[in-house]
Amino acid sequence: MSRVMATGVFDILHLGHLHFLMEAKSLGDELVVVVATDATVRKRKHEPITPEKMRVELVGALKPVDRALLGREGDMLDIVLQVKPDIIALGYDQRFQEKDLEKRLAEKGLKLKVVRLHKFEDDLNGTRKIIQKIKEWNSLGQVAKKVEGDR
Repeated sequence: MSRVMATGVFDILHLGHLHFLMEAKSLGDELVVVVATDATVRKRKHEPITPEKMRVELVGALKPVDRALLGREGDMLDIVLQVKPDIIALGYDQRFQEKDLEKRLAEKGLKLKVVRLHKFEDDLNGTRKIIQKIKEWNSLGQVAKKVEGDR
């Protein structure tokens, strides 16, 4: 049985997340997903919209996911040692380079494969795109209200 590990923020779940997890699951028998802590999200991306416990629960409920757990602060390789995957699935936009990560893991005694997954092409394939679309809709709504009020 092969275990695949995927990681991410998963703030405002969207179709890009689902396709990422489906592709990750297709690489093995079991998919374990590590969800970034709120502190990690703040450090690396933005203020999280959805709290970490809620994100873990939502991700864990998705069909391709066998187990979801909250990441840790500090050395991110510690969680890899805990999960003991055979494969790590990286999203198209995750900052790690496959060979560099494999080398770092080998130094810790882990010999596993790191795979870069494909980008899902859709208008709303990212949290920031969804937020921007909401802002645009809100702005258009305010303009429409102003026009109505001017009549």
